Amino acid sequence: MMSKQPELRTVNVTRYVTPLREGGSLPAIAEADDGFLYVLKFRGAGQGIKALIAELIGGEIARRLGLKVPEIVFANLDNAFGRTEPDEEIQDLLKASEGLNLALHYLSGAITYDPTVAVIDPLTAARIVWLDCLLTNVDRTARNTNMLMWHKELWLIDHGAALYFHHSWDNWQEQAKRPFVQVKDHVLLAQAEGIDKVDEAFREILTPEQIRAIIAVVPDEWLLTLSHHGTPDEIRDVYAGFLITRIANSGIFVNEAQNARKTLI
Repeated sequence: MMSKQPELRTVNVTRYVTPLREGGSLPAIAEADDGFLYVLKFRGAGQGIKALIAELIGGEIARRLGLKVPEIVFANLDNAFGRTEPDEEIQDLLKASEGLNLALHYLSGAITYDPTVAVIDPLTAARIVWLDCLLTNVDRTARNTNMLMWHKELWLIDHGAALYFHHSWDNWQEQAKRPFVQVKDHVLLAQAEGIDKVDEAFREILTPEQIRAIIAVVPDEWLLTLSHHGTPDEIRDVYAGFLITRIANSGIFVNEAQNARKTLI
């Protein structure tokens, strides 16, 4: 199977529309020079660049697996952009985020996925659970599903809390082989049937070459902020090594998910 590198567009932010006051990261709806609205994730917020890296890698892996993710783009923020912003907190955020940020296409009219209202088919649920176990995504719970219903389809958003190994960085080889115990809180776990069959299919798709092609998209500009861990290429090798090792040992997190599911049904 050919490994195709994702092609991300780059836009320039032209108008700050409104903040989305969720958590401490203060994402915002913004307009870009292509005329579209985006949910803008700022490099100067929360976990900063690491959240953007996790968002990019997680979102593009999900897309490669056939799951629906809004288009991800790089978003340039000019150094003069925040000067007219009256809110001091937002102005500080904009100043700290000059340069290359990340944004997702804004799904106008989308509503937050509510597990008590919308029923997701077991296969889709299993696919999303497997993805989040791979990415160690702790942020897909009933309290905060990070999924939207748009035109009667389920869309995945916000993978910034994934790949949490990169917040400590040490012993990443060991962390790659750990079960994902937080799967017990996954909002779709009870509905997820056939995780083992999903595992077989997804392991064939996510070859080492495919993983490296996705990670190659992460900008040097971001990785240079992590320079204490090596050169950009050396840091990419760690991200790739973590995911490739985790996929090769996916039986560990699949078993954890299956055992956790038994306690719910």
